[in-house]
Amino acid sequence: MTSTTLFYIIIAIIVINFIVDKILDALNAKHYNDDLPNVLKDVYDVVEYKKSQDYKTTNYKFGIITSTFSIVLTLGFLFLDGFEFVDTLARNFSSNSIIIALIFFGIIMISSDILTTPFSYYKTFVIEERFGFNKTTKTTFLLDKLKGWVMMIVVGGGILALIIWFYQISGAQFWLYAWALVTVFTVFMNMFYARLIVPLFNKQTPLEAGSLRENISTYAKTVGFKLNKIFVLNGSKRSTKANAYFSGFGSEKRVTLYDTLINDLEEEEIVAVLAHEVGHYKKKHVIFNLVASVLLTGLTLYILSLFINNPLLSNAIGVETPSFHVGLIAFGLLYSPISEITGLIMNYFSRVFEYQADSYAKNTYKAEPLITALKKLSKNSLSNLTPHPAYVYMHYSHPTLLQRIVNLRKK
Repeated sequence: MTSTTLFYIIIAIIVINFIVDKILDALNAKHYNDDLPNVLKDVYDVVEYKKSQDYKTTNYKFGIITSTFSIVLTLGFLFLDGFEFVDTLARNFSSNSIIIALIFFGIIMISSDILTTPFSYYKTFVIEERFGFNKTTKTTFLLDKLKGWVMMIVVGGGILALIIWFYQISGAQFWLYAWALVTVFTVFMNMFYARLIVPLFNKQTPLEAGSLRENISTYAKTVGFKLNKIFVLNGSKRSTKANAYFSGFGSEKRVTLYDTLINDLEEEEIVAVLAHEVGHYKKKHVIFNLVASVLLTGLTLYILSLFINNPLLSNAIGVETPSFHVGLIAFGLLYSPISEITGLIMNYFSRVFEYQADSYAKNTYKAEPLITALKKLSKNSLSNLTPHPAYVYMHYSHPTLLQRIVNLRKK
């Protein structure tokens, strides 16, 4: 196989992926105006349903613009030897391969983020603002960007530097050391994300004493779930949309409730949402996802180790001097179909787990408060209640609202 053949395989992968995504988006959009099933008719009134349709249509049209810009930028970069230009630029600063790689990825990722910032700005301050979701200030928007860059440079750069160093000292066996590094990092982040990362962007405060904390603690005791750390996160700083999640293991186990969730739901509904999250923990879904992530990472790194030495990878995207960092880019593009397949499999398991967590909440608490909570959350976020089945299959990590209600009411 020649580098030219490999180049056009990469182009084909990018174009086919784009076309498939656009077909799925179009199929999904055709269902925006479907009549709601009887069980969902109480979610929206006529005015609210019209608003949700407008929101979905606006995002669909905006998505066409952003994805088209992205593919044009990517294809232009490939056809105009953009990677060769950036690689040459990086080599002007240093002869050290690790420094070159860090500069190379830094230029590409920060430049890409700058180019797409106008789209995220428009999404936040025009679309989300128009439909009443946005609470982000321009200062917060800018600070989030800067903090994201700092984290990318420090954390991402540190991990990349170590992986390249492993490659330099161990050759094709580098993947074992890289796998160990990523595994330790993944477990560490699962443990301490809420303690170390979340405070950089949001304020967390312990849930104050009162009936809600008491009801949560009472439920946790009934199912033998030790829960001492319950925090409220100021999600309303950025959006009116609500959320809740578990994080950590052992002594770092905690539940985080968005302040918007507390404001939008009744206490009984909040406990039902919490019962669903406890279900994920009790059913070992968190462990499964962590192990699956580690195994998939190991598989990816092993496959990478088989091809990273081949200069065809670098030559295929127009770079004359073969290197680990350029080969990594080419490999990522070629590996994307496999990533799509593994993503489909993980989405399938995720939807199954959501059913199981819902059933756990029904069996250990109550079904109806969870149903009303899900309806309120869908209404408040103007969710699509009539998605196309193919779109659900390809993209949804959760069952649809209708599917979840049917499951919860099943005897």
